[in-house]
Amino acid sequence: MGRKPTITREGLLEIAEAIVRNDGAASLTVDALARAAGISKGGVQYSFASKDDLVRALVRRWTYRFDEMLGAMDDASPGDLVRRYIKVMRSSQAAMNAKMAGLMIAYIRNPQNLEETRQWYRSMFERLGGETKDAQAARVALLAVEGLFLLRIAGIDEDGEWSGFLDDVESVIDRLL
Repeated sequence: MGRKPTITREGLLEIAEAIVRNDGAASLTVDALARAAGISKGGVQYSFASKDDLVRALVRRWTYRFDEMLGAMDDASPGDLVRRYIKVMRSSQAAMNAKMAGLMIAYIRNPQNLEETRQWYRSMFERLGGETKDAQAARVALLAVEGLFLLRIAGIDEDGEWSGFLDDVESVIDRLL
């Protein structure tokens, strides 16, 4: 009878997320995760064959959480969808900090991961499809929010400005819709 595992794949992801949040994306290695979890490198590799697999699992976990927070969007108007998107961006700030975003940059360097990311954005724009003024305004608002996310990676939020910029996007979308 084998030894009962003391740490799960989900537990390793929790620890990996903490490493990224506390020390930055560059600090996340299989060795660092093994040390932090108190297990062997082989123990980590049992759950994640490579660092790429680990990063992919982290990003999928964050995407799943984000999509869960968005909820069902099939019947939402473009304006309501973008308002909900902004609300989720605000509430998920802790998980969307610049250190996590840095890991996202490493993630999309892999062509397979880049394609998954493209598909996710395509699905968002399909939901915001149409030639109505509302759909166009909603697409521009989504692009603005995503632009803010990318700017946040570059450190624009050092003084807490990011939330104010999201306020600006909401204000404009409310005037347009």
